[in-house]
Amino acid sequence: MVSAVLILSPDALLISLVTTDPWTLVFWRGLMTSCTLAGAMVFAHGKKVFGVALRMGSAGVMSGTFFGVSTVSFVMSVRLTSAANTLVIVASTPLFAAILTRAFLSERIPVRTWAAVVAGFSGIALVFGGSLSAGSLLGDLLALVTAVLMAANFVIIRSHREVSMIPAVVLSGILTSLMTAFMTAPFSVGPSDFMLLTVMGSIVMPIPLALMTVAPKLIPAAEVSLIMLLETFLGPFWVWLVIGQRPAVATVLGGGVLVGTLILHALAGRRTRSAGVITPLA
Repeated sequence: MVSAVLILSPDALLISLVTTDPWTLVFWRGLMTSCTLAGAMVFAHGKKVFGVALRMGSAGVMSGTFFGVSTVSFVMSVRLTSAANTLVIVASTPLFAAILTRAFLSERIPVRTWAAVVAGFSGIALVFGGSLSAGSLLGDLLALVTAVLMAANFVIIRSHREVSMIPAVVLSGILTSLMTAFMTAPFSVGPSDFMLLTVMGSIVMPIPLALMTVAPKLIPAAEVSLIMLLETFLGPFWVWLVIGQRPAVATVLGGGVLVGTLILHALAGRRTRSAGVITPLA
């Protein structure tokens, strides 16, 4: 999971650097990611690759759909608001995962998680409050859509641990390409943009997404949430370092509340396990 976040952390920067229109960006990003992972699956499974893909079933189709739509909403969010706003709001994914887990898997949610949900949403409210005057509310709303869809996908992976969801990531790339194919001019991309898109589609996207379909099956949710927070710090750092885009004060405050909430929640979960009290989201 650490490897996934470290590789994924320059994603918002690369999106900000690409000068082509958002739909063309999403088209190539999805197509290249899908092709990269499909090639890796063929290499790993050979003639059995179709059987592996079919085993994901309807859950995999739903997971791929959520992956695909969240990719579109994430790219559009980064283009319409600051990268810092997007990443801070997307960092609320574990909070939505807790709510959806309770709603659809009927797992008991500890009191500390509900407290984290309330505190975390207050952090998101701070970010949104700073966006109202800046005219970036739509970008923040799209980031919120991304967080909800990622959380839903996390719940699907939790409930189907015996199934490989890497084919679902391949499907998501195909879907994003199809969704944007009629709104793009794919061959109008310049050499520099194409190089950035290639880095996205061959490294920055496929490797982390593949790892993230495995990590929730191997480590507790609290640890996954804690590690995911690395991107909240690293993403805006790369954007600030390279293009000088500084996060707004409201974003820093909201991010501080959200990150602090999730760290305390994850640490509390680990202490609970150490004491021998196991809860589903600990």
